Amino acid sequence: MYQNIIGRTKELAILEKIMQADQAEFLAVYGRRRVGKTFLIYEFFKPHLVFSFSGSFEQPLAVQLGHFFKEYLRATNGRMESIPPKDWNTAFSYLTDFLKQEWIGKKEKAVVFIDEMPWLDSPRSGFIAALEYFWNQHASKMPQVVLVACVSKASWIKQKLLKSKGGLYNRVTKRIELKPFNLQETAAYCAHKRLKFSNYQIARLYMVMGGIPFYLNELSTGKSVDQLIDEICFSTNGLLSEEFEQIYHSLFKSAEHHMALVETLAKYPYGLTRKRLVQLSGLGDGGVFVRALDDLTESGFLIKHQPFQKKAKDSIYRLIDMYSLFYIRFIRGNVSGLENTFQQIVTDSSYQAWCGYAFENICMLHIPQIIKAMGLSGTFTQVSSWYHKGNDEIPGAQIDLLIDRKDGMINCCEAKFTSNEFVITKDYAATLRRKRSVFQQVTGTKKNVVTTLISTWPALRNSYYQDEVYSEVTLDDLFG
Repeated sequence: MYQNIIGRTKELAILEKIMQADQAEFLAVYGRRRVGKTFLIYEFFKPHLVFSFSGSFEQPLAVQLGHFFKEYLRATNGRMESIPPKDWNTAFSYLTDFLKQEWIGKKEKAVVFIDEMPWLDSPRSGFIAALEYFWNQHASKMPQVVLVACVSKASWIKQKLLKSKGGLYNRVTKRIELKPFNLQETAAYCAHKRLKFSNYQIARLYMVMGGIPFYLNELSTGKSVDQLIDEICFSTNGLLSEEFEQIYHSLFKSAEHHMALVETLAKYPYGLTRKRLVQLSGLGDGGVFVRALDDLTESGFLIKHQPFQKKAKDSIYRLIDMYSLFYIRFIRGNVSGLENTFQQIVTDSSYQAWCGYAFENICMLHIPQIIKAMGLSGTFTQVSSWYHKGNDEIPGAQIDLLIDRKDGMINCCEAKFTSNEFVITKDYAATLRRKRSVFQQVTGTKKNVVTTLISTWPALRNSYYQDEVYSEVTLDDLFG
């Protein structure tokens, strides 16, 4: 039915439910910039949009109200108010009169879409108070009205709408956190654009730009993956050659604090504790640090996970935004008019090592697919990581992905990204056994600890594989 919407199965189900509702609905849609929020709303609600308006970045109140009035005139064909609103209360009063005059008594849905609300909510603007009155006093009492609030800054929508302590408390009736495409959705998007890439090639693209539809839209037919990455990331006019700072400055005030955390975590691919992040970022353990850390985590740039048998204060923060990681490591300083820059980079051993880290991040973003491929969908599982520094008695060891199962087993997952079939050698098998042994000794677990290999291609089933690998998940499984 929605030919241009790729994936988004769960989100479409929520939107369909809204269309079937016999009451007014207040939908909050949030997710990082470029993830496709506006496209989803416009594409789904297109026949029912009666008023749409977007905030403008760092514009004064008078300009925002002027933009509102222009859209209002378009919606009403200039048939109603002729004097621009002097404040948000007046603006929403105009909108209320329009809805009541045109839509009361009709069964057809009337969708009001307000995009980038944080840009409207400037100090002393009165926007939130006016929105609150508009919804509570009028829109919520019109069964055909659907109010859609779209936000790129997740922390704002959670503070001002989802967890509001004022008149908007508990008023949002539906919510959608729109995340980047997973590998399966990325493959579907590539197919939609008639791009003939293998799963391995799509994974390589994913390592560079993640599942961000706006970035993926730059892909074109007739070129190899290396040529496309060169064109999009390393040419002077490439979309991603200068995207890094724009992302953070458009999302966050004092974005230099957010970028300081991102830059710090980029140097530590396995993540840092909050304490170490405070020390290494130089921001200090105050409100600036807390707000920036919360902003980045809630917006999906970072993930937070609690290591095995550790307390919440020992949680690890890890940079998971694929583009930010690739930009900091390879794009920055390499943008020029020269051709084939990326083709030179891929031959360097540092790129091969980086691919290993990037593949581990892909695994972190596809835990449900890993669980399903292991046949554990019906088993209660907890996912964590584990690290032992090492001492005179027991050597150090690190396991980035642990799956602790209620059925008495723990899977120690090893991720390996290779360009061809992976071969477990005698030495590598010994390393895997040592990890399991150290983990059992240090944690004292009584569960059966086994090794799960997550590989690009099915590994060669030699004797070392048979002795050490309990189960295997391949790249194709991550597309499941």
